[in-house]
Amino acid sequence: MKTLILGMGNEILGDEGVGVHAVRALQAESLPEGVEVLEVGTAILDALPALEVPQRILIIDAMQAQKPAGSVYRISLEDCRRSPLIASMHGFDIFRVLALSGRTDIPKIVVFGVEPALIEWSLTLSPSVQDALPHLLQWVCREVTPLSSPRITGASSEPCPASI
Repeated sequence: MKTLILGMGNEILGDEGVGVHAVRALQAESLPEGVEVLEVGTAILDALPALEVPQRILIIDAMQAQKPAGSVYRISLEDCRRSPLIASMHGFDIFRVLALSGRTDIPKIVVFGVEPALIEWSLTLSPSVQDALPHLLQWVCREVTPLSSPRITGASSEPCPASI
């Protein structure tokens, strides 16, 4: 199964850039064959060609769900709230980008979110989000490893309150 991991976020806004920091770390990992890692940042439309093929897409981004900073979430995209806005800080949301990709099928999409502590001008992650990064990477690696079905302890089972 071809899998695409997208690291999203604005790296100049502190914890908002957690997805970018995560995929940079994942690029140094030995991932299974068929797994592609792509740093998207806020340029989601640049990912259009990469979205045409995979059967599974993992999105890593900051996600506000009113839990302690550094909390890690694993949410199915179907459970995420769609933004009423056409554009966001990421340009367009993933729902609209998939429609633009011309796909006739919908891949399985899972969102890994990290509760931010600070979204302000900074190139570094807050201590709580930096501490959560190894746990996030562990769960993402387990997700793409065959015969693995991770469940993050403490992850919310409620629908995602963030707009993706």
